[in-house]
Amino acid sequence: MGISGFKPSFLVGIEAARQAYGPRLAALAGRRLTGFALVRFVEDDDWFADCPVVLDFDGVQVEVCHTKLDEFSISWDTIDTAADIAGWEWFELTPRWSRSDERLAPFVGRELSEVALLEWRPAGRVAVEFTFAGECLRIANGADENRIELGTAHPDYVRHRLDG
Repeated sequence: MGISGFKPSFLVGIEAARQAYGPRLAALAGRRLTGFALVRFVEDDDWFADCPVVLDFDGVQVEVCHTKLDEFSISWDTIDTAADIAGWEWFELTPRWSRSDERLAPFVGRELSEVALLEWRPAGRVAVEFTFAGECLRIANGADENRIELGTAHPDYVRHRLDG
């Protein structure tokens, strides 16, 4: 992908997610979302949903990325969003980091009250849900890419609370 520092470790399933990420995600509660970054194309400003969604909680950077129909990775403080994205010379569009998104911007400055993992049944896909004073933001699998969801989760999600 040419993203500086990005070395995903993709997992499958809710139990793998709980073991690998649960305590660290739960420990984010009480922190403020101080920023975010997405990859957009310079030419049309479209979001490239194959690249990680980066959320900054008071200096703790969480990097969420989904791929295939059921794989996902969460990494911590590895991606340099100030660095140019390299290796795209062959492609007709130019990717760059952006701190602009109408879905994420309203959450900046707000305190995170809870993080949960959601499991889409029966497929078993995992989403990460961030709750801010009752309002939810999810980074989910959008069929081989990331999807940003807001509001109440679809009833096919089973919510798994995380304990810190």
